[in-house]
Amino acid sequence: MAMPGEGCFVAWYDLASRRGADHDHWHSHEHMIERLAILGFLQGARYRALDDGKRTCVIYQTESVETLASPAYLERLNAPTSWSQRAVGMIEGMNRTLARVASSHGAGLGGYLMTAQLSPEPGQAETLRNWLADDAMPTLAGQAGLNAAHLLIADADASALPTEEKAIRRAPDEVADWVLLVEGYDQAAAEQALASLNGAGGLIDHGATAGSGFGLYTLDFALSGTEAKALWRPPG
Repeated sequence: MAMPGEGCFVAWYDLASRRGADHDHWHSHEHMIERLAILGFLQGARYRALDDGKRTCVIYQTESVETLASPAYLERLNAPTSWSQRAVGMIEGMNRTLARVASSHGAGLGGYLMTAQLSPEPGQAETLRNWLADDAMPTLAGQAGLNAAHLLIADADASALPTEEKAIRRAPDEVADWVLLVEGYDQAAAEQALASLNGAGGLIDHGATAGSGFGLYTLDFALSGTEAKALWRPPG
Protein backbone atom coordinates (compact mmCIF):
# COMPACT_ATOMS: atom_id res chain seq x y z
CA MET A 1 0.00 0.00 0.00
CA ALA A 2 1.03 3.60 -0.49
CA MET A 3 1.69 4.49 3.15
CA PRO A 4 4.73 2.55 4.34
CA GLY A 5 3.42 1.94 7.88
CA GLU A 6 0.24 1.38 9.84
CA GLY A 7 0.28 4.60 11.87
CA CYS A 8 -0.15 8.25 10.91
CA PHE A 9 -0.07 11.61 12.71
CA VAL A 10 -2.05 14.44 11.10
CA ALA A 11 -2.27 17.97 12.47
CA TRP A 12 -3.97 21.12 11.18
CA TYR A 13 -3.38 24.50 12.78
CA ASP A 14 -3.12 28.26 12.35
CA LEU A 15 -0.34 30.56 13.49
CA ALA A 16 -0.17 33.82 15.37
CA SER A 17 -0.13 36.82 13.05
CA ARG A 18 3.00 37.27 10.90
CA ARG A 19 4.81 34.30 12.47
CA GLY A 20 4.77 31.98 9.45
CA ALA A 21 8.44 32.38 8.51
CA ASP A 22 9.56 31.84 12.12
CA HIS A 23 7.44 28.71 12.38
CA ASP A 24 8.60 27.24 9.07
CA HIS A 25 12.28 27.78 9.93
CA TRP A 26 11.86 25.96 13.26
CA HIS A 27 9.70 23.21 11.80
CA SER A 28 12.09 22.47 8.91
CA HIS A 29 15.41 22.79 10.74
CA GLU A 30 14.61 21.36 14.17
CA HIS A 31 11.13 19.95 14.72
CA MET A 32 10.74 17.55 11.81
CA ILE A 33 14.31 16.30 12.22
CA GLU A 34 13.71 15.72 15.94
CA ARG A 35 10.45 13.84 15.33
CA LEU A 36 11.56 11.72 12.38
CA ALA A 37 14.75 10.67 14.15
CA ILE A 38 12.59 8.65 16.58
CA LEU A 39 12.56 4.91 15.94
CA GLY A 40 9.43 3.96 14.01
CA PHE A 41 8.95 7.35 12.32
CA LEU A 42 9.24 6.82 8.56
CA GLN A 43 8.58 10.09 6.72
CA GLY A 44 7.00 13.49 7.19
CA ALA A 45 5.58 16.36 5.17
CA ARG A 46 4.34 19.88 5.83
CA TYR A 47 1.69 21.55 3.67
CA ARG A 48 0.31 25.09 3.37
CA ALA A 49 -3.35 25.95 2.77
CA LEU A 50 -4.51 27.05 -0.68
CA ASP A 51 -8.01 27.88 0.57
CA ASP A 52 -9.45 29.30 3.79
CA GLY A 53 -8.62 26.18 5.81
CA LYS A 54 -6.12 26.11 8.65
CA ARG A 55 -2.76 27.48 7.47
CA THR A 56 -0.62 24.41 8.10
CA CYS A 57 -1.13 20.65 7.77
CA VAL A 58 1.58 18.27 9.02
CA ILE A 59 1.71 14.51 8.39
CA TYR A 60 4.06 11.96 9.95
CA GLN A 61 3.91 8.35 8.78
CA THR A 62 4.94 5.74 11.34
CA GLU A 63 5.36 2.00 11.61
CA SER A 64 2.31 1.77 13.87
CA VAL A 65 0.01 3.94 15.95
CA GLU A 66 1.86 2.55 18.99
CA THR A 67 4.94 4.45 17.76
CA LEU A 68 2.95 7.63 18.49
CA ALA A 69 2.54 6.60 22.13
CA SER A 70 6.05 5.18 22.57
CA PRO A 71 8.33 6.23 25.46
CA ALA A 72 10.79 7.78 22.97
CA TYR A 73 8.12 9.99 21.41
CA LEU A 74 6.59 10.97 24.73
CA GLU A 75 10.05 11.87 26.03
CA ARG A 76 10.42 14.42 23.21
CA LEU A 77 6.91 15.79 23.78
CA ASN A 78 7.58 16.23 27.49
CA ALA A 79 11.00 17.86 27.10
CA PRO A 80 10.59 20.48 24.35
CA THR A 81 13.69 22.45 23.45
CA SER A 82 13.75 26.19 24.13
CA TRP A 83 13.17 26.80 20.40
CA SER A 84 10.20 24.44 20.45
CA GLN A 85 8.73 26.14 23.51
CA ARG A 86 8.77 29.47 21.68
CA ALA A 87 7.47 28.00 18.43
CA VAL A 88 4.66 25.97 19.97
CA GLY A 89 3.43 29.20 21.51
CA MET A 90 2.78 30.51 17.97
CA ILE A 91 0.31 27.72 17.22
CA GLU A 92 -3.44 28.37 17.37
CA GLY A 93 -6.47 26.18 16.78
CA MET A 94 -4.66 22.83 16.85
CA ASN A 95 -6.34 19.67 15.56
CA ARG A 96 -3.92 16.84 16.35
CA THR A 97 -5.05 13.36 15.34
CA LEU A 98 -3.11 10.13 15.89
CA ALA A 99 -4.57 7.43 13.69
CA ARG A 100 -4.40 3.95 12.23
CA VAL A 101 -4.10 3.58 8.47
CA ALA A 102 -7.35 1.84 7.51
CA SER A 103 -6.79 1.82 3.74
CA SER A 104 -4.15 3.23 1.40
CA HIS A 105 -3.92 3.28 -2.39
CA GLY A 106 -1.47 4.58 -4.99
CA ALA A 107 2.17 5.56 -4.70
CA GLY A 108 4.48 8.53 -4.34
CA LEU A 109 4.23 11.94 -2.72
CA GLY A 110 1.98 14.49 -4.42
CA GLY A 111 2.59 18.22 -4.43
CA TYR A 112 -1.09 18.87 -3.67
CA LEU A 113 -3.15 17.44 -0.84
CA MET A 114 -6.89 17.36 -0.24
CA THR A 115 -7.89 16.61 3.35
CA ALA A 116 -11.30 15.75 4.77
CA GLN A 117 -12.24 15.32 8.42
CA LEU A 118 -15.37 13.18 8.57
CA SER A 119 -17.49 10.83 10.65
CA PRO A 120 -19.91 8.10 9.65
CA GLU A 121 -23.60 8.44 10.40
CA PRO A 122 -24.78 6.03 13.13
CA GLY A 123 -24.86 2.52 11.70
CA GLN A 124 -23.11 3.57 8.47
CA ALA A 125 -19.44 3.01 9.36
CA GLU A 126 -19.06 -0.26 7.46
CA THR A 127 -20.93 1.05 4.41
CA LEU A 128 -18.83 4.23 4.26
CA ARG A 129 -15.54 2.45 4.86
CA ASN A 130 -16.25 -0.19 2.21
CA TRP A 131 -17.20 2.40 -0.39
CA LEU A 132 -14.07 4.42 0.30
CA ALA A 133 -11.67 1.46 0.40
CA ASP A 134 -13.12 -0.56 -2.47
CA ASP A 135 -14.41 2.10 -4.86
CA ALA A 136 -13.74 5.79 -4.25
CA MET A 137 -10.11 5.69 -3.15
CA PRO A 138 -8.72 3.29 -5.79
CA THR A 139 -10.53 5.34 -8.44
CA LEU A 140 -9.12 8.62 -7.15
CA ALA A 141 -5.57 7.26 -6.81
CA GLY A 142 -5.60 6.20 -10.47
CA GLN A 143 -7.01 9.40 -11.95
CA ALA A 144 -4.90 11.71 -14.09
CA GLY A 145 -3.43 14.43 -11.88
CA LEU A 146 -3.75 12.34 -8.69
CA ASN A 147 -1.45 9.68 -7.25
CA ALA A 148 -2.67 8.39 -3.87
CA ALA A 149 -5.56 8.23 -1.40
CA HIS A 150 -5.53 7.22 2.27
CA LEU A 151 -8.16 6.61 4.96
CA LEU A 152 -7.15 7.09 8.60
CA ILE A 153 -9.23 6.28 11.68
CA ALA A 154 -8.30 8.09 14.88
CA ASP A 155 -7.00 6.32 17.96
CA ALA A 156 -8.76 8.30 20.68
CA ASP A 157 -6.55 7.05 23.52
CA ALA A 158 -3.26 7.87 21.80
CA SER A 159 -4.58 11.27 20.67
CA ALA A 160 -5.63 12.16 24.23
CA LEU A 161 -2.32 11.48 26.01
CA PRO A 162 -1.31 14.57 28.04
CA THR A 163 2.08 16.13 27.26
CA GLU A 164 4.11 19.23 28.08
CA GLU A 165 3.75 20.51 24.50
CA LYS A 166 -0.04 20.33 24.82
CA ALA A 167 0.19 22.36 28.02
CA ILE A 168 2.17 25.08 26.23
CA ARG A 169 -0.66 25.43 23.67
CA ARG A 170 -3.10 26.07 26.55
CA ALA A 171 -6.30 25.39 24.58
CA PRO A 172 -7.26 21.69 24.26
CA ASP A 173 -6.45 20.05 20.92
CA GLU A 174 -9.29 19.01 18.63
CA VAL A 175 -9.22 15.43 17.32
CA ALA A 176 -10.72 14.27 14.03
CA ASP A 177 -12.71 11.02 13.83
CA TRP A 178 -11.87 9.77 10.33
CA VAL A 179 -9.43 11.48 7.96
CA LEU A 180 -9.37 11.12 4.19
CA LEU A 181 -6.24 12.28 2.32
CA VAL A 182 -6.01 12.54 -1.47
CA GLU A 183 -2.64 13.42 -3.05
CA GLY A 184 -1.96 14.70 -6.54
CA TYR A 185 0.49 16.41 -8.85
CA ASP A 186 -2.08 18.72 -10.47
CA GLN A 187 -3.94 21.37 -8.47
CA ALA A 188 -7.05 21.29 -10.65
CA ALA A 189 -7.35 17.52 -10.19
CA ALA A 190 -7.07 17.90 -6.41
CA GLU A 191 -9.75 20.61 -6.48
CA GLN A 192 -12.01 18.34 -8.55
CA ALA A 193 -11.50 15.49 -6.08
CA LEU A 194 -12.60 17.77 -3.27
CA ALA A 195 -15.67 18.86 -5.23
CA SER A 196 -16.67 15.31 -6.16
CA LEU A 197 -16.36 14.00 -2.60
CA ASN A 198 -18.34 16.99 -1.30
CA GLY A 199 -21.03 16.75 -3.99
CA ALA A 200 -23.79 14.42 -5.15
CA GLY A 201 -22.72 10.77 -5.04
CA GLY A 202 -19.91 11.62 -2.63
CA LEU A 203 -19.28 11.14 1.07
CA ILE A 204 -22.69 12.16 2.41
CA ASP A 205 -24.54 9.88 -0.02
CA HIS A 206 -22.44 6.96 1.24
CA GLY A 207 -22.97 7.46 4.96
CA ALA A 208 -20.82 10.38 6.12
CA THR A 209 -22.31 13.06 8.33
CA ALA A 210 -23.01 16.46 6.83
CA GLY A 211 -20.48 19.20 7.47
CA SER A 212 -17.33 17.15 6.80
CA GLY A 213 -14.30 19.47 7.01
CA PHE A 214 -12.35 19.86 3.78
CA GLY A 215 -9.05 21.58 2.98
CA LEU A 216 -6.74 22.00 -0.01
CA TYR A 217 -2.98 22.24 0.55
CA THR A 218 0.31 22.49 -1.32
CA LEU A 219 3.53 20.79 -0.22
CA ASP A 220 6.02 23.00 1.65
CA PHE A 221 8.63 20.54 2.89
CA ALA A 222 9.18 16.78 3.16
CA LEU A 223 11.78 14.68 4.98
CA SER A 224 12.44 10.97 5.34
CA GLY A 225 13.18 9.17 8.56
CA THR A 226 16.52 8.05 7.12
CA GLU A 227 17.58 11.65 6.46
CA ALA A 228 16.42 12.81 9.89
CA LYS A 229 18.28 10.06 11.74
CA ALA A 230 21.50 11.10 9.96
CA LEU A 231 20.94 14.78 10.84
CA TRP A 232 19.70 14.45 14.42
CA ARG A 233 21.93 15.70 17.22
CA PRO A 234 20.57 15.48 20.79
CA PRO A 235 20.31 18.83 22.64
CA GLY A 236 23.32 19.74 24.76
